[in-house]
Amino acid sequence: MKKISGKAVLLFLAGLASITTPSYAEVADRIVAVVGREVILKSEIDSRALMARLQSPELAKDTGLSRRILDGLIEQQIILSKAKIDSVKVDENAISATAGDRFKQLRARFASKEEMETRFGKTLPAIRDEIRTEIRNQELIQTLRRKRSAGVKVTSGEVMDYYNANREKFSLIPEGVKVSQIMKYPAVSADAQLQALTKIQAVRKELQGGADFALLARKYSQDPGSARLGGDLGYVQKGALIPSFETAAFSLKEGEVSGIIETRYGYHIIQLLNKEPNAIHVRHILVAFDHSKDDFSGVDQLLNSIRADILSGKSSFSEMASKYSDDPSTAKLGGVISSIGGVGEYISLPSLRPELRAIITALKNPGDISPPSKIDPPQGESFYTIIKLNERVAAHTVNPEKDYSFLEEEALDNKNRRLFSEWVQQLRKEVYVRTSDI
Repeated sequence: MKKISGKAVLLFLAGLASITTPSYAEVADRIVAVVGREVILKSEIDSRALMARLQSPELAKDTGLSRRILDGLIEQQIILSKAKIDSVKVDENAISATAGDRFKQLRARFASKEEMETRFGKTLPAIRDEIRTEIRNQELIQTLRRKRSAGVKVTSGEVMDYYNANREKFSLIPEGVKVSQIMKYPAVSADAQLQALTKIQAVRKELQGGADFALLARKYSQDPGSARLGGDLGYVQKGALIPSFETAAFSLKEGEVSGIIETRYGYHIIQLLNKEPNAIHVRHILVAFDHSKDDFSGVDQLLNSIRADILSGKSSFSEMASKYSDDPSTAKLGGVISSIGGVGEYISLPSLRPELRAIITALKNPGDISPPSKIDPPQGESFYTIIKLNERVAAHTVNPEKDYSFLEEEALDNKNRRLFSEWVQQLRKEVYVRTSDI
């Protein structure tokens, strides 16, 4: 959406990075709605409708799709107007980092810059800016939602009313578990380290001789996500990178190229393109370790030793996870894995990958610890893990007594959505809105 004096821009659906669209450069436009001093153009509706149908083919014959999109854009603009009046603040650095990731994913779908610009009918900087604008708008709305919901509570009567009105929604809760893990990557062999180091040293020598960083990244980098982009990782928020990589990257000056940096993935050469207080724009060249030579027997022995010490009472699972686990997100919690597609604090077993589900299913009693198991994820490195069963809840229909905290959370979410919708409807009475046929 633009000021009336502006021209059309392409707005992006959430998740746009996974699809591509034809060029909209030559689409004849007209105004289909005015919201305050802002306009919504026919091209915006058409592009969103097309992208929605690309994502969900079942929408192909949905004649009401364009009207729903228009209604959504009108509501969005009304809320944004209020956000501006209330001077709602958002984390601009986080938005830049997210936009950079989204742009990078989208850019990877095209063989060249020219193909992408032709398809969208816009320059790369314009596409990046529009992605950032849409992400910022969504964050403004979510921030305003959180502000409006602060302090909202539900009584026990409201919880039970919600449950009684939605019994069919809670027909069956699948089996759930609470588990902890200790995860270890195998040590890289000395031969694999030497081979990778020799290759990255040769790359660094070319850079020192004046070679172009992006060209060398396309030629040598073994990071499949960034190599074709000249090594560009986009804007990355602080805390999102491997510590050794992040420390080195944040220590650079803009335009500066690092020495050789080692992570568990291999050896990197990093160039800092731009730095903000909590985010950086970097590119890198990676020469990956050959993991076919990893020391899997060593990590298996280590985890067996850790398991034996825990079972004998020499140490607790939590202490060992904090000390040894290679997964920082669970190590700091003593190995506890957060809910994944579960109810409340429980992990839904059907939501897990088959090999993990099999390991956990074999644990019969709380406190049981699995033997070390090798996990081969679809992407990334193989690793070994031991898993402790903390608690298991069988599949069951919702019980208001046993599952009260879950029902309370659901009822509160429903109340917040209802109150926010009522507030938006009140705002509509205060903002000039005019629509025409789509």
